[in-house]
Amino acid sequence: MTFIVHVEPVFNGVTFHIRDETCYINKSHNASFATRFRIKGVPHTTLDGVESDRLLELLNRVADAVGLGLQGITDWGLSGFRDGQYNADLVADQIALDILREAGVGIISEESGAENLQRDVVVIIDPLDGSTNASRAVPHYATSLCAVDAHGALVALVVDQATNTRWSAVRGQGAFRDGVRLVRHDVSDWSQAMVAISGPPPPNPGWGQFRAFGASAIDLCYVADATVDAFIDMSPSAHGVWDYAAAYLVCQEVGVRIEDAQGRELIVMDAAQRRTPVAATTGIFSQALATRHLSTL
Repeated sequence: MTFIVHVEPVFNGVTFHIRDETCYINKSHNASFATRFRIKGVPHTTLDGVESDRLLELLNRVADAVGLGLQGITDWGLSGFRDGQYNADLVADQIALDILREAGVGIISEESGAENLQRDVVVIIDPLDGSTNASRAVPHYATSLCAVDAHGALVALVVDQATNTRWSAVRGQGAFRDGVRLVRHDVSDWSQAMVAISGPPPPNPGWGQFRAFGASAIDLCYVADATVDAFIDMSPSAHGVWDYAAAYLVCQEVGVRIEDAQGRELIVMDAAQRRTPVAATTGIFSQALATRHLSTL
């Protein structure tokens, strides 16, 4: 049996528009991320605060399920389906897909591509960022999720699956590490900066020290929480949107500057496109970008 519900409750001049939803009674308890609100005179465009909370709960649920699934993996070998893909990537992806599909969101995944991009909310996910690290028991790998609406990155979560450290952000509401609000910091001396990189370092970069950790989602969050001062992708257009989307919002919400080295839009709804992210505190961003250009784009 199907039914159609149309509800527009009004409270203190605010119209809450849930829209028409066709569904089965036995699925009526499932959350659908289509709820929006309207204020008189304001365009009908923005997901409300309750929706943001629900989205963050969803992203945490996905990350928790992936973490549990990783604990049961015994075959950490390559999948054989494409270069650099491990069996663990596929296991993590299937766990995430099952939950996200039930929630009714669109999906862009590193492992399985894009689906239902017409939905109000699309979740960009790297179910296992740093899978090579994970396959070798190097404790630096993550699940990265970013919920995107018509205006860009809305809710983000990066979970270090080795330590359970969690970075989260909601557009316009700040960024957090393990529930503690991150505050803006700055560094002005490039010669003292510690820089995380992906790919080989250039000659004579001028920085103080560098680290190549191997999981860009975490590395970018390290810039946001001041573990390092900058992140530079030294590889030519090697990162898909799933690699950096969640950390992008975390960085933005704490005032860290993050851009593509070639000036392209970073948040793209295209699984085939690649970017070259550079992130740094304001005082050294120009040096970080110049250092990236020491390498061939």
